[in-house]
This record gives sequence, structure tokens and C-alpha cells, in this order.
Amino acid sequence: MLTLRRKIKIEAERMTLRLPQHSDWQAWANLRDESADFLQPWEPVWSSDHLSRRAFTNRVYWAARAKAQGTALPLMMIRREDQALLGAITLDNIRRGPAQAATLGYWMGHRYIRHGYMREAIQAVVHHAFTTLDLSRVEAACLPENAASRGVLEKTGFKYEGVAQSYLQIAGRWRNHVLYANLRGDRRGRTDIG
Repeated sequence: MLTLRRKIKIEAERMTLRLPQHSDWQAWANLRDESADFLQPWEPVWSSDHLSRRAFTNRVYWAARAKAQGTALPLMMIRREDQALLGAITLDNIRRGPAQAATLGYWMGHRYIRHGYMREAIQAVVHHAFTTLDLSRVEAACLPENAASRGVLEKTGFKYEGVAQSYLQIAGRWRNHVLYANLRGDRRGRTDIG
């Protein structure tokens, strides 16, 4: 059985992916706050205490429990050269048995977009999912108009699979999402979507 103290580090080209720590709160809150206008159109409505130390402490405890139980792998993206927090990426809803699948979610601080960091993080997490966690399928969903998210998914081997109606509440209303998946040993050809 896994313990709460067991550490995980996934190394990418320019960053380390690791569980959140209590000492990350200020950097996390600052990055989320300064990126709020950029992030909020793509996310569920933030609670009134979203950026508080208490909310982040709960997030740290949830991350440790979820990792220990094997249900999720919530990771902070830390740039190695200066230890800057770039964003976060989570392998969530890990399903075992016949499914061997999980769902990928992520966010990036606005000042770090368009530098290839999310591509690196996704590639590293998907590789970990397939090799270490022995998953067969990693799924992701985003709003149809989120061209940046769709682009990074396609560049990292995800294939378009369709549309889920009223998939998640984003910015306070139910929104359709485009669905993508990356399969271990994927033999599907390139899919061209309009």
C-alpha cells in the first residue's frame, strides 16, 4: 500500500513535476491571481476563498491522499533553472480494471504561455501514465474555442474523439467540450478537424 509520505517527481526537459507542498501557497496564489483574467474563462467559477492559504492547505492534503489512494496525481510544474511555479497538471479520475484510464487537466500562468512548457508537462505525464502507472488511455477535454489547449493536445499525440454536450460548468454555465484521447500504442492515423 502507498503511503502519504512517498514522494513523486517526474522530470521533463526544463521542469520538475511534483505534488504541491505547503510552501508553494504564496507562489501559487500570486500566479493564479495575476493570471485570473486569462484563466477564469476556461475554469469553473472560483470560490470566494480560492486563493486563501486554507484552501491551498486543503488542496495539498487532497493531493497527498489522492496520490496515495491511486485516484489522482496532482502535480505542480516547477522550472528547474529558478524554481518558478509555471502552473499545474493533474492526472485525475484514475480508473483501474478494464478501463486503465485517466483524465488530464492543466493550467498555466499567463506569463509562461507560448514557451512550450505545457507541451513538455503533458508529454512527461502521459509517458508516466503509460509506463509507470500502466494506463492504456489518457483523456482530455476543453472548450471548442480554446485553440491553444486544442493545439497542445494535438501536438502531444491526443486525437479528437467528439463533443460532450453540457460536459462541465465553466465560468458559471454548462458548456460543451471537445474530447480528446491519447492511447498507449495508438495506431489511429492523424485526424483532421475543421
